[in-house]
Amino acid sequence: MGCAALLAVAALLAPAAAWAPSAEDELLFKAWMLQNNRRYDPGEYPRRLRTFLGNKRQIEEHNAGNHSYQMGLNQFSDLTFAEFKKLFLWREPQNCSATKGNFLRSSGPSPDSIDWRKKGNYVTPVKNQGPCGSCWTFSTTGCLESAIAIATGKLLSLAEQQLVDCAQAFNNHGCSGGLPSQAFEYILYNKGLMGEDTYPYRAENGTCKFQPEKAIAFVKDVINITQYDEDGMVEAVGKHNPVSFAFEVTSNFMHYRKGVYSNPRCEHTPDKVNHAVLAVGYGEENGTPYWIVKNSWGPLWGMEGYFLIERGKNMCGLAACASYPVPQV
Repeated sequence: MGCAALLAVAALLAPAAAWAPSAEDELLFKAWMLQNNRRYDPGEYPRRLRTFLGNKRQIEEHNAGNHSYQMGLNQFSDLTFAEFKKLFLWREPQNCSATKGNFLRSSGPSPDSIDWRKKGNYVTPVKNQGPCGSCWTFSTTGCLESAIAIATGKLLSLAEQQLVDCAQAFNNHGCSGGLPSQAFEYILYNKGLMGEDTYPYRAENGTCKFQPEKAIAFVKDVINITQYDEDGMVEAVGKHNPVSFAFEVTSNFMHYRKGVYSNPRCEHTPDKVNHAVLAVGYGEENGTPYWIVKNSWGPLWGMEGYFLIERGKNMCGLAACASYPVPQV
């Protein structure tokens, strides 16, 4: 057997070359680790680096294409989508088809666009739910905070942790998920919600420590918008106040950076929604109508904690279970 043939056989028999990132990739990852305060033990480091570079490649491929939104590296870039789902989205499926609509449509047009953040001091700063599927509590408090501020001029910061700890009887599951409509019902029947300062957020399930005398926010009625009535949502946001809604987060949303999010492959039914957020306004960009949405993943994610999502198509099921409270003031 000739030399070349022997070399070819040796190459076939040799173990596959170990995966080796470039020095530039390692430098980028280490800078990201520093920025995001991450430390790994030596055994975990290669796995996190590989995941990070896989996410980076997905982001670059997406941004090279023709899309209405851009993706970017963020605090979740060392996670697989399966890990992200486990930490930050609902673990229990929430089927909101049980909520029947009681939103009464009025005559007359809604505004062409609205942004409650610009109309006054009506929206609290973006909060961070941490590694707990409690987004539903942030959607709930954000909506009630804004409704009270619009009605009274006073912007409160309300206690998500009370909802995590105390609202189970209303078919909510703490860090495993829940629905804003059910949380509003809890606040109504519980006769109040405490403030963030007296019931601070801990990002984990706990025992209920509600103190009635410290309640500062109250609900008089709960308005559920008829399932799939996105025009009803427009009217509610345009004429009343921000509105809570839920939708299905898929892997490409995890790295959203800016622009109008749109996804032809997500589900549109109420049994598939896995994340609750707050519509604080709506508008249109280059002929594409969108919602302006407050998220609960901190101000470093997306557009300073916000995102835009295509409006008018029940995108990812966003019109499947929208609601808001009427505050008792």
